[in-house]
Amino acid sequence: MRRVLLGLVAAMAAVTTSAGACAAAAPPAAPGPADAPRPVVVGEEPHDPAAFTQGLELSPDDPGTLYEGTGLAGRSQLRELEAATGAVRRAVPLPGDLFGEGITVVGPSIWQLTWQDGVALEWDRATFTLRRQVPLAGEGWGLCAEPGRLVRSDGTDRLRFHDPATFAETGSVAVTLDGAPVPQLNELECVDGAVWANVWRTDRLVRIDPATGAVTAVVDASGLLDPARRADTDVLNGIAHLSGDEYLLTGKLWPAAFRVRLPVPPPG
Repeated sequence: MRRVLLGLVAAMAAVTTSAGACAAAAPPAAPGPADAPRPVVVGEEPHDPAAFTQGLELSPDDPGTLYEGTGLAGRSQLRELEAATGAVRRAVPLPGDLFGEGITVVGPSIWQLTWQDGVALEWDRATFTLRRQVPLAGEGWGLCAEPGRLVRSDGTDRLRFHDPATFAETGSVAVTLDGAPVPQLNELECVDGAVWANVWRTDRLVRIDPATGAVTAVVDASGLLDPARRADTDVLNGIAHLSGDEYLLTGKLWPAAFRVRLPVPPPG
């Protein structure tokens, strides 16, 4: 495990930051460490290749329903999808030219981040109507929900915690991998006390202990799309927990979503 983590630190050190991080197309990611586990693909579902995916989450009370947040100024949406087919059941645009980012479900609400617009949006899950906009300090990238709090990434090496009712920031933790910072954390998924994150401009997923910020597992998710289908797409960016060790992975402008198992040991 230590060799895997050290290899990832070295690879991440070559990734440069960019003011247009969430908007710009990224070059193909380099392969991960040779001994990092890879997802085991158990199925494939269609995905809208026009969707600039920023957040993906399974409905907590209906395994046949997915929620998806998409980005790009003037094109951002909140969507409800049929999980088995990827078909869009309903979609609502974000107000004005807001650039949508990560989403998460909290009871009857869906919270959605914006990238650099300084607001977070609360939607009514049943009606897809906008309840309110609240101030957001800094950038919004990924979002997920733990019991009693939300977890946000902002493109840095920090996870930030928010009150699920008011969205007030309540704290943060620096994310480290073998003692080195892990920058450009993107889409998030909270699962059983851990936080999975895409690392932007790579095909890697990291599992984070939100209490300490330590990375406890690394997955190399390169190669899900073959080269022909990967052309004209953008980065891996969409993690939805299905059940057990099974997840749904997709990316920005990807024509498919993959049901996979992540073969990593449970958090210690």
